[in-house]
Amino acid sequence: MENERLHHALQSLKSTKVRMTPQRYAILEFLFSSESHPTADDIYKALEDKFPNMSVATVYNNLRVFKDVGLVKELTYGDASSRFDSVTTDHYHVICESCGKIVDFHYPGLNEVETLAEHVTGFKVTNHRMEIYGKCPTCKNQTQH
Repeated sequence: MENERLHHALQSLKSTKVRMTPQRYAILEFLFSSESHPTADDIYKALEDKFPNMSVATVYNNLRVFKDVGLVKELTYGDASSRFDSVTTDHYHVICESCGKIVDFHYPGLNEVETLAEHVTGFKVTNHRMEIYGKCPTCKNQTQH
């Protein structure tokens, strides 16, 4: 599945005339294999040994390109660093209040919320997001000991 998604992403970039560099490929590959919704800094740290001349700015610039093409979503949560999600289909997040871990979950029934909100308010709704907060299993177990 990851290889198929990565292949599709590479085709999307090619069709928009974005040149594929080794760094760009490595960033994309890291994003598509990660389930942790990494920050730009996380990505930089994971790849700095492989690309010692790559800067954090290079990572940010590439993430902006990927976002513009629709390959990643930028997740912003208040003052915390943006995190990047390679799953661009509609889904929701459960966030650990202790360690910041983010886990995806899907619940199709919530799509009705947009229709209801439009009906009740007269707005033209373009999207929505839902976040649920708590403690992940690791942090929950640490506080119980």
